[in-house]
Amino acid sequence: MICLFPGSFDPPTMGHIDLARRAAKLFDRVIVAVMINPEKRPLFTAEERIDLIGRCLWDCPNVEARAGRGLTLDMAREAGAGVLLRGLRGEGDAGFEAQLAAANRHVGGVETLAMFTSPEYGYISSTIVRDVMRHGGSLKGLVPPEIEDILAKKAFE
Repeated sequence: MICLFPGSFDPPTMGHIDLARRAAKLFDRVIVAVMINPEKRPLFTAEERIDLIGRCLWDCPNVEARAGRGLTLDMAREAGAGVLLRGLRGEGDAGFEAQLAAANRHVGGVETLAMFTSPEYGYISSTIVRDVMRHGGSLKGLVPPEIEDILAKKAFE
């Protein structure tokens, strides 16, 4: 079974990588879908985000990252994914994700698996990481060590 894990991953956090690794143990293949939203101005290009994810998950042969545009459901169909993976940091995320899961099932017939992030990563978001980067703070524990230096350099570009 193929699982599609969509998100912006701008940048990938410890929570994102934790979920991808855990999903890799449950599914034959996990596609981390770096979604491109033309209404947003990401800090990293899609290609950079794909590279960052690859650096973090190099040891998971059944995980790949690729860019996606448009509806997540269309990408899921193209990839042959039967399940969408969504991460929950806490109960605040649950209401929105439940609504999204119902819509995806109704519109596209695709099921959603919601996984809670590990407790030690529940407070981390890409927004927090970008804010810490912007102010020159330490990224230790917020992002995987494999990409800390890359993110710190990007903050000063």
